Amino acid sequence: MERESRTIESMVSLYCHHQHGGHCLCLSCRELMEYAQKRLEKCPFQEGKATCRKCPVHCYNPEMRARIRTVMKYSGPRMIYYHPLMSIRHLIDGLRKKPV
Repeated sequence: MERESRTIESMVSLYCHHQHGGHCLCLSCRELMEYAQKRLEKCPFQEGKATCRKCPVHCYNPEMRARIRTVMKYSGPRMIYYHPLMSIRHLIDGLRKKPV
């Protein structure tokens, strides 16, 4: 779960830095990251979870889900350049079976 949290943080930071400029997170991106981390803390599957994409329980509200998808679409392909080990681990986590 800690690795998943760091991955989300890195993806949001990368997105914000490239899309909104600056070195600190903007208010909107900070809000999204805090929301995502709260959702992770409350995840019913915890350590046995696959990536959120494969999860049978979608715990994000529709607006936040759309925002995080936008961030992941942008950051996902770029993560291999900025955080290669983290992106490989995330891909491996994505190979896990759906939690039941």
